Amino acid sequence: MTGSEASPSFRLAYVPGVTPTKWVRIWNERLPDIPLALLQVSPAEAFGVLRGGGADAGLVRLPVDGTDLSAIPLYTETTVVVTPKDHVVAAVDEVTMEDLADEVVLHPLDDTLDWERPPGEPAFERPATTADAIELVAAGIGLLVVPQSLARLHHRKDLTYRPLTDAPESRVALSWPQEATTDLVEDFIGIVRGRTVNSSRGRAKPPEDKKPQQKPKRPGTGKPTARAPRAGRNAKSGGRPGKPRRRS
Repeated sequence: MTGSEASPSFRLAYVPGVTPTKWVRIWNERLPDIPLALLQVSPAEAFGVLRGGGADAGLVRLPVDGTDLSAIPLYTETTVVVTPKDHVVAAVDEVTMEDLADEVVLHPLDDTLDWERPPGEPAFERPATTADAIELVAAGIGLLVVPQSLARLHHRKDLTYRPLTDAPESRVALSWPQEATTDLVEDFIGIVRGRTVNSSRGRAKPPEDKKPQQKPKRPGTGKPTARAPRAGRNAKSGGRPGKPRRRS
């Protein structure tokens, strides 16, 4: 390798709430000589980073523009409503959007849910980010509906959350530029899809097949050596095995 050639590496972008830890661990086990660099990006900038070559692939939230980006859906998240611990919503196990009809529900500009119309009463102003909205919930300004992973990410001791049963759900996907489906991208696809290291669709070389054992050959003939006959009734031993014959 010449000095002008860069060492291979893999750059993985991910949006807040997504935890790539398990897949990174498997990557490091299978490809220890190829470092994986993580890049956290906002949902708004994730696709621009992929299109601009700032990352080889990204863990993003659907929908993905299929014109120039490929995507593999990975999982769907539960939607929850974040509320102060002393709020009436915290007293129940789960909530419906009708239950929030009279509540102020914050709708941040970086919202990741595909709402036709958000539930509840809108706030006077939309918070810029989910983190800002969490601060407003803690201040008693309103409630917030988010994917469960974002509620965990912004956890506070004075807040809790409850499942919102009839709300849109957020789906997480692996995405990458269609024209840049490299071998390393294929390797990561195999990891997130749960393929084994010896999968026929992976690039890792499977162990060499063992050659079938051949029968030993007679010297000079090239023919297999005949097996020795078994002792028993059908053996050609000159007489029936058992008691010796009585002389007459």
